[in-house]
Amino acid sequence: MERTLFKSMYYKSVSRKVIFAVVCVVIAFIALGLQLSFGYYDVGFVESYQILWDHICGNFPDTDIGLKKDHIIWDLRLPRSLAGMAVGAGLGVCGAAMQSTLKNPLADPYTTGISAGAGLGATISIVLGVCLIPGIVGQPSIVIDAFVFALIPSLVIIAFSSIRRKVTSSMMILIGIAVMYVFTAMTTFLKLTASEDSLQDVYMWSVGTLGKANWDNVWFMILATIFGMVLFIMLARRINVMITSDTSAVSLGVDPKRCRLLVLVIVSIVTAFLVSFTGTIGFVGLVAPHMVRIIIGSDNRYLIPASAAFGAMMLICSDVIARNIGTGLPVGVITACIGGPVFLYLLVRQRKSVW
Repeated sequence: MERTLFKSMYYKSVSRKVIFAVVCVVIAFIALGLQLSFGYYDVGFVESYQILWDHICGNFPDTDIGLKKDHIIWDLRLPRSLAGMAVGAGLGVCGAAMQSTLKNPLADPYTTGISAGAGLGATISIVLGVCLIPGIVGQPSIVIDAFVFALIPSLVIIAFSSIRRKVTSSMMILIGIAVMYVFTAMTTFLKLTASEDSLQDVYMWSVGTLGKANWDNVWFMILATIFGMVLFIMLARRINVMITSDTSAVSLGVDPKRCRLLVLVIVSIVTAFLVSFTGTIGFVGLVAPHMVRIIIGSDNRYLIPASAAFGAMMLICSDVIARNIGTGLPVGVITACIGGPVFLYLLVRQRKSVW
């Protein structure tokens, strides 16, 4: 009797977690339709789905108006929408993995200085016109420099880990913060020498935008997110063990140092791919896992995919708001305006402990 009761409670709990993730996906899909509909040239909500489906099926319109709508939906708006879902999901997954592994509620994909490194790389490319690969200029140069410099903080942490026998989660965060301040200072110095146009480009990159997403780069974001999700789902049981103390993790057959470094490397690669194309979009990786954890708990087997769904929903909804509030408003401004108050509410709500 008790066994049947426990099985019933378990299946009910799992069903609630799955339903939550499905609801987030449905809301994100609805927001996708709004994203495709709104703009300088409005298209009907249902019509946008129809145009998208017809293009996928190869049913191309034979009128000028139909071809124009197809171009707007497929070539201009869909890449941005897919980029929003991919980046939101990727940041949500990386945030959940970082918070669980480092056992720190303030951890997110940018904690270890990844965003500061990417910002320095982008600033070097924009202000100085220098690319790490000679002969490449323009947007590809910004992407390459941002990606490479985003990986440097992780390499510094790995170097310290090889020198010191024991590197705790707190020490990893402190090393990341130290690197972040150094890179931020260097970025600020470069801004002082920048022209007005370059300074504007640096600002737009630093607050994060999906406006430069297209079919040439959106696949990199999608593949990076899928890569991170698959690996973290495979590591979910080990990450669950890492929530306990290091001593308990060792007794259960998990090497805490190796697991932390492995998660750090994966987060760095995924986040570097994402921010190199969109800039620094804040608060998604910090807030999304917290919201999901409150609703479905801390089991990373469900927390990681649910954080991906919630992050995708949060970012694409924020981008819909950004596009309809003002012309050219970066989505990073909306995520900050939403994420800041929500995070403060979460801290106040959990009176005894922030975790």
